Amino acid sequence: METLKFKTNIKCGGCVATVTPSLNAVEGVESWAVDTADPNKVLTVQAQTATAADVRKAVEAAGYKAESLN
Repeated sequence: METLKFKTNIKCGGCVATVTPSLNAVEGVESWAVDTADPNKVLTVQAQTATAADVRKAVEAAGYKAESLN
């Protein structure tokens, strides 16, 4: 399993709720969490087969930005 990290603009619980369906739909993502207390709003994804591009595309489809930190 690979850990992917992204700097995002997901800043609150409402934002997390908005992006949840998109991230949950990504094939190969085992789990994910956003640290909204971190200044970079870091999204950490545990991925089996999903790539950074897959995750970034899902976040952007929900209307947010994701910049890979890996």
